[in-house]
Amino acid sequence: MSTIDFVIITGLSGAGKTQAMKVLEDLQFFCIDNLPPALLPRLVELQMQSQSPRQYAIAIDIRVREYFSDLRRSLEWLEQSGHSYMIIFLDCADSVLIKRFSETRRLHPLVKGTSETESIFASIAEERRLLSEAREMAHVVIDTSDMRPMDLRVRINEIFAGVPLKESVFVDVFSFGYKYGAPIDADIVFDVRFIPNPFYVDELRPLTGQDPRVAEYVLKWPATQLFLEKFSKLIDELLPSYVQEGKGRLSIGIGCTGGQHRSVAIAVELARRLEELKIKARARHRELGWSSS
Repeated sequence: MSTIDFVIITGLSGAGKTQAMKVLEDLQFFCIDNLPPALLPRLVELQMQSQSPRQYAIAIDIRVREYFSDLRRSLEWLEQSGHSYMIIFLDCADSVLIKRFSETRRLHPLVKGTSETESIFASIAEERRLLSEAREMAHVVIDTSDMRPMDLRVRINEIFAGVPLKESVFVDVFSFGYKYGAPIDADIVFDVRFIPNPFYVDELRPLTGQDPRVAEYVLKWPATQLFLEKFSKLIDELLPSYVQEGKGRLSIGIGCTGGQHRSVAIAVELARRLEELKIKARARHRELGWSSS
């Protein structure tokens, strides 16, 4: 369990703060909803007087927007007092927020007038503006657009179970062939057609990159080894930043001409190297229609 004294949950209305607080409550945090930041020092005093100090989770949202100017000052006070804290910002796509408000029949806190349909777009935009500084200050940003409540629960549990950031994200490495179209759902796409093509070796042509003979051919070239070394190191170094921006899954497309030989062998080897770096990774093959792990 984390030794963080204070967790501050903030973010957009409808992004999941209530669910996040329920998870933290289950993790034995003492949860307080909408505490004005200016009262944090008083809360610390109460904690210090307690015979059994607890961890606190504090939800702050736009309903206490007049107090957001005190947030940075209060956090500086916490640091000077030797107390650790973490800010988690919950983000979400506008379209998803609108759908959630519609389904729950709740009014957005900033909606003015009687016509929510006309003003909710402007209200969300205004809320983003008002919370922009809090988002910049956040240690972790979680995008809940595609998350179920259970997914958010898992993500928060990962954060406070002491799991390193890079171990809390799943890397999906998939091979594909450009002749069948470039992927539109990948976060990163890399072209490995710089590697000599096994297709032009008669005994290798009918095989795939899953065959050890093809893999040996693809991996023997210095350029291949240089790519794998540099690329796996780059992913390892950047992954914590992806996680902080709310990524729970990073998709990497590895492409060659037909998606049968080079991209398959590279995807398998890249996933293996990432696993060696303690990164959860899996290789799958779009043109072969199956996963290698």
